Amino acid sequence: MNEYLLSLLLGIIEGLTEFLPVSSTAHLRIAESLLHVSLSDGYWKMYSIVIQLGAILCLPVYFRERIAKFLSTFPNGERGDRNILSHPLSLTLIAFVGKNLESLHVMGASLLIGGIVMWIVDAMKAPWEKAGPGAPGSPIHTWKMEDMSLGQSIWIGACQILSAVFPGTSRSMSTIAAGQLAGMSRASALEFSFFLSMPTMIVATGYTLLKSLRGKGENPIGVSQLTSDQWVVLAIGFVVSFIVAYASVAWFMAWVRKRGFAPFAVYRIIVGILVLVFASRVAAG
Repeated sequence: MNEYLLSLLLGIIEGLTEFLPVSSTAHLRIAESLLHVSLSDGYWKMYSIVIQLGAILCLPVYFRERIAKFLSTFPNGERGDRNILSHPLSLTLIAFVGKNLESLHVMGASLLIGGIVMWIVDAMKAPWEKAGPGAPGSPIHTWKMEDMSLGQSIWIGACQILSAVFPGTSRSMSTIAAGQLAGMSRASALEFSFFLSMPTMIVATGYTLLKSLRGKGENPIGVSQLTSDQWVVLAIGFVVSFIVAYASVAWFMAWVRKRGFAPFAVYRIIVGILVLVFASRVAAG
């Protein structure tokens, strides 16, 4: 396949899946297997980091007004009931936690199990989401990110570790489900997941990219080694990933407020089963 077209396709995959609770890592690895591209090769490994960074950088742009409001009200909050430990920005940093097995079997199982967990958690909370704030006996007591507690922040940060240990789990799925279990609404859990991903992913991908460009770390490739065509391929992937991710985040926020996470859970389960079947056939030779 033409490398420009390949970059366009991978950029779309990354942009669509980075912030949906379906695991962008698993989808890129699936694409790698189907398209016969070695994303563990030095250049393509760096490429995968670049397109992930493109997707990540859409978040500060999308949430620019929310970020500006949080910065202007720090540390007391908009209502004056927060402090330096309980302000949303502080809670984001508290939850910030910063080689795993990348086999298709592990990813397939993670997609499947994660989908089941997400479906169960969302189904448990669905009636209370419809009832709305103030419903008697509701287990949802945090409807806005501004109302989060320190305990919720620590719990979500701890659950985020799962996505690093088991590829295919999805950082978004782990943090969203953790937030719902801690009494957060779908919308507030999703928004906090997005905010948490900014420091987590920018630091991680930025550091890895810097090592790669300096010719250090695993499968390094220095800047001097890149050809003009390779720079174009990187640029295409970065820009496409940014644009698609921005549209994906906007759509996802609107969807979740009305319909929840069940369709994504079903999708994870189906893809997980297909990946396990495919991996078993590959292993059987």
